[in-house]
This record gives sequence, structure tokens and C-alpha cells, in this order.
Amino acid sequence: MEQVRYIGLDVHKETVTMAVAEADGSAPATLGTIAHDVPRIIKRMRQMGKGAQLKICYEAGCTGFGLCRALREAGYDCIVVAPSLVPKQPGVHMKTDRRDAERLARFLRSGDLTAVFVPDAACEAVRDLERSRYDAKKAEVAARNQLLKFLLRHGRVYRGGKGNWTAAHMGWIQSQAFDHEAQNRVLVDYVHAVLDATSRIKQLDKDIEEVADAWAMKPLVQGFQALRGIRLLSAVVAAAELVDMSRFASARQLASFIGMVPSEHSSGERLRQGHITRAGNRFVRRILVEAAWHYRLRPSMRRALITRNKLVSEAIRGIAWKAQQRLHSRFVKLSARGKTKQKIVVAIARELAGFLWSIGRQVMTEQSSKLIQQSERAAWPSKPKIPMSSNVSTVLIKKATGGAAERAGDLYARNVQRLATTANLSRRGSRAKGGLVRES
Repeated sequence: MEQVRYIGLDVHKETVTMAVAEADGSAPATLGTIAHDVPRIIKRMRQMGKGAQLKICYEAGCTGFGLCRALREAGYDCIVVAPSLVPKQPGVHMKTDRRDAERLARFLRSGDLTAVFVPDAACEAVRDLERSRYDAKKAEVAARNQLLKFLLRHGRVYRGGKGNWTAAHMGWIQSQAFDHEAQNRVLVDYVHAVLDATSRIKQLDKDIEEVADAWAMKPLVQGFQALRGIRLLSAVVAAAELVDMSRFASARQLASFIGMVPSEHSSGERLRQGHITRAGNRFVRRILVEAAWHYRLRPSMRRALITRNKLVSEAIRGIAWKAQQRLHSRFVKLSARGKTKQKIVVAIARELAGFLWSIGRQVMTEQSSKLIQQSERAAWPSKPKIPMSSNVSTVLIKKATGGAAERAGDLYARNVQRLATTANLSRRGSRAKGGLVRES
């Protein structure tokens, strides 16, 4: 039986510290520290892997998933683990790279580490794009707040129109004038920062639309948009962050992944549940909470939603409509019980995650069915060339197809025979029509 070695890597920007734990249960040993160079790391793994099977792990962090993908391409079993779920000893107050690497190797051997999902390079690229848009929105909010607080400090408050950041509001801001030139220049700078941030968001929205249209996960993005409150940006965020819906065995597991389940601190006969855990993916949690506000309205199909629903199957449209009916009813019932709107929206968002999971699984089923149909079509016999000028008879075509027309379900062979009969009749000057056999 091949020996198994467990390798723990403490990865930093410049260095990587390695430790190994043997399968015999002995204490982990440090292998040393090398430069963070992928070819050099793989070369070291080859030296360690002589006569043994390697299992490698390192903590998720700012260095990303590139090292894990490179090790997997080289043929090694590598996982990226969640740092917050690595077991820790409360009494130990020493932390070094060597200790961290040994701790990872030890817990990898004992099976106490929790692996995170490693997306492929294409999905990670789209994830970077939508997260860049999130950063741009935060920058815009900060720039707007700085401008409004500057005006407020000098008693300038906008009281007209429907609200802030409309065309009328921006016109009012740009019309402000101060007695001191320094303050006028500050106003110009703040306005310029707001306009730049808004322009950046518009460009990123356009980039996301173009990338999503050519993305391999476009069917999943279109499926998510069938839900009320989820348009292109939210759908791309959900698809890029969740990627493979098959890794969630149930809707509850997805809700737990995005931190939408209640926290709990129970003991004995006492049961105590608190606010949601807020653990896991905060980007998906944010878009679901924003989308949940739409379900306070009665179920309806507006023009934009109808347009998006035309791009998906009947099964997905049924799931989306069921979501409108159930979530609105849930919103009304919770409101009648006196719950605050914030709690209601979080509860609706948790159930919305379940419908998101259901649509994701349905899209996967439909895509797999399409792949099966494509493979079956690729296995069909190639179409024989039938010269229309020659006197081809039905008997000859039956011999050419090996009697395939006699078998039930072989539509292609029957169409070939019908075409041959039509060619004969046409050559003889007949007006008979030989239509193709269509699948019922």
C-alpha cells in the first residue's frame, strides 16, 4: 500500500513554509521555508512524493487560489481550508510560520479541516469584476457623503425636489458659491470625485453586461433573473459567488453558506436562538436582502420581468412565480404579527435563497439534458449523399441504410427514404410532395 504524507503550507506573499505529517501518527516536522515560486514548490513536492501519495493544504487568504490550481494541474491532491474553522488551542499563545504549517499538517491528517470551494480561473475572473463594481459603489457612497457633509457644515441643505442625487440636486450643488476661494475649490474637487465615481460604476456595469453575455454560465444568470428583484448585476453576483449549485445538498445548506440561518447558544433544556450568523458569503447575502424588499408588493409580472422570463424554460418560470406568491404571503403574515420590517426582510431573503437554489438545480438539469441530446445527435449516422439526378429507388435506399427505416424511432432513415421517393417522383414529372417525418 502506498504511503500517504500530509503537507501543510503556510503561504505568504514572499515565502512558503512547509511541514509534513506522516501517516504513522508521529509529530509533524518542518521541511523549511522557500520562496513563493510555483515551479520551485512543485519541484519540492516531487521530491517529497517519491514513493508516497501527497495530500496538501493551505489556508485561504490574500494569495488566492493560483497555487492550489497549479498543484492540482501537476497531479497533486490540494485543498484550500477556511482559516476561521481551523481548530485552535486556547492555552497556546505562540504563533509562528513553522507552528502554523505543522498545525495544518496535523489537522489535515486527522481530518479536522474544512475545505473551501476553489473556482476555476474564468469564474474567478468574473468574481473579480463584480467585486470591483462593489468597491466602486462603496467609493461613490463615500464621495457623496463627503460632499454632503461639507455642504452641511456650512449650512447648505437641499430641500427641493424628490431627493438627493437627482439632476436637480446636482444642479443645485454646482450652483453653490462661497465667500472664500478655497472653499469653492473644495466644492469643485468633491463634485469631480462624485462624477468620477458614478462614471466608473457605469463603465463597470457595461463591462459586466458584455462579459456575462459571453460567459459559459449565462444560462444560470438568465435563470436567476426570472426571480423578482434580481436583475443582471445581482444574477451575475450570485452565479460568480456560488458557481456550482450541486455542492449544496439542500436549500438549508445554501442558506447556512451565506449566513442566513439563526445563531444558537443552547444548553440542556434551554433553547436560545439569536440573530443570523452572518458567516459565509456576504456578497450573495447582500443581494438577497436587497431583492427581498420587492416581495412586499403583490405578485405581478411587469414588462421587464416578462422579458427576462421569456429567456428561460417553463419550469423555471413556475419556480419564479411560486416564489412571488409564497414570499409575498409570508411578508403579509409576518407584518400582521407585528414583526419589524428588517426582520421580515431577512426572513424573506432566507426563503429566497431556497428558490435560488431550486432554480440553480433546474438549470443544471436542463443543461445536462442538452448535453445528452447533443451527444446522441453526434452519434447519429452521417447523412448519405443522394444525387438528385440519378434514378434512386426506395429499395436501394433501404439497402444503403441497412434496413434502418424498419426500426422504430429511426426518424433520420425514414426521412432519407422519403427524400429518395420524392426525388424519383420529381424526376418523372409528378407533383407529389414528400414531406419530412417530424418527431411527435
